[in-house]
Amino acid sequence: MQNKDQLRKKFLKIRKNNYFEVQSNFFYPLVKFLKKIHKVKNLYLSLYYPANYEVNILKLLEHSKLKNIKPLLPVVLKDKKMRFYKWNYKDVLLVNKFGILEPRINSPHNIPQVMLVPLLAYNKEKFRLGYGKGYYDIFLSKYLKKNKNITTIGIGFSFQKCNNLPTLKHDIKMKYILTEKGLN
Repeated sequence: MQNKDQLRKKFLKIRKNNYFEVQSNFFYPLVKFLKKIHKVKNLYLSLYYPANYEVNILKLLEHSKLKNIKPLLPVVLKDKKMRFYKWNYKDVLLVNKFGILEPRINSPHNIPQVMLVPLLAYNKEKFRLGYGKGYYDIFLSKYLKKNKNITTIGIGFSFQKCNNLPTLKHDIKMKYILTEKGLN
């Protein structure tokens, strides 16, 4: 079995070689799901700004049925901490130390009700392989203990499924995985 670092290299290459630009219909199952489970006015939905051939989730913002969504983007802080801040599509973004775009910190941070989480690979149990820094796992381990109502959805392509993905006790399982084949 390959270790996580070997799998990261492998799936970065696979994703780059097989990447395709998703259309808005990629998100229909997610939109339907969000409308069904969250009938609240201000749903805090954490996104990520796509980089390095990640699924372009910004297309989700094109759906007119998501008027009550309050998009959040992560900001990486010291000590492997991450917080989420409100973001509008036309807001200026800054480049962080990893070369990823993030919003300015100009308001209090928010706890998302639904988190869309990027991934390099995932398995049938819905564990994900990230970039190895642990930001999402650390955030989720802290807040899932406090608030079990955070719904986690890993976002990727079906070709990122890995049958032999090693997991560790600190890895956080996603509630769902969204690919071009649907929401599972």
